[in-house]
Amino acid sequence: MNLQPLADKLIIKVIEPTDEKTKSGLYVPDTAKEKPQEGEVVAVGPGARNEKGERVPIELAVGDKVIFSKYAGTEVKVDGEAIFIMSERDIMAKFV
Repeated sequence: MNLQPLADKLIIKVIEPTDEKTKSGLYVPDTAKEKPQEGEVVAVGPGARNEKGERVPIELAVGDKVIFSKYAGTEVKVDGEAIFIMSERDIMAKFV
């Protein structure tokens, strides 16, 4: 993928949930599934600038698995793959 995010933006590849069944054993159709909120960081921008013009580095790195806000970012297709471009502030947590 030839895409580099700018400032405090990240490129996130969505991790689709593998369970198609509920805990009670019912199958959930694609139209009823919730929007995924987990992803993997694919690319990281250089960071935003503060009031003095200095770069503030991003706390995340490529490969980090994260949880993001439900309606965060912009979904785009690059090379046939759906990715999200979002700001670092839309990330709520990372898995450790």
